[in-house]
Amino acid sequence: MAATSHTPATAPGAQPQPPLGLRERKKLRTRVAIRKATYRLIAEQGYDATTIEQIAEAAEVSPSTVFRYFATKEDIVLTDEYDPVMEASLRSRPADEPPLVSVRLMMIESLASLIATENEELHQRTRLMVEVPAIRARMTETMSDTAKVLAQVFADRTGRRADDLKIRIFVAAVLGALREVTLYWGEQGQTGDLVAMINEAMDTLEGGLLL
Repeated sequence: MAATSHTPATAPGAQPQPPLGLRERKKLRTRVAIRKATYRLIAEQGYDATTIEQIAEAAEVSPSTVFRYFATKEDIVLTDEYDPVMEASLRSRPADEPPLVSVRLMMIESLASLIATENEELHQRTRLMVEVPAIRARMTETMSDTAKVLAQVFADRTGRRADDLKIRIFVAAVLGALREVTLYWGEQGQTGDLVAMINEAMDTLEGGLLL
């Protein structure tokens, strides 16, 4: 999920994020410019034909700057600004609320914000996840960063360690479900209600993975 405002987006119900300093705002603007240039070029000429040099020129930065912000071209497509938003949303939930309920509400809130602000980017990113094997493979790797954020939230809530096996299994199940919903939605031509699909996935987890 991605946000492109000059301050981190805030999901409904989450605590407002503190204003970014000047340096952080400049970094965010650069990241956003690179990502927008990348999506524009890919839409015009395709993923494989789009080079880092072209992206840098379109974003008015140097190739080295692109690599300073994103390790690979796949990361430009996949990286977003929503981990802090999701963390704030989860931490704003009642401490005694079932973790899966908190996750469900966080996902729905974040998705609603994304649809409202970056719907076109969401559709393009999902299409690329389906069509480009390198992006799909990299998505699994980059989810580890989100997993660490979520694990720490639930570690703090439960008094467990972030690397506790039960927490790792819980986070892996949630993010795995989110990954499959995203790919399924993309494979179906991005038709259907994405929010309803996320709710169905959470129902499946809540029901004990019974078929």
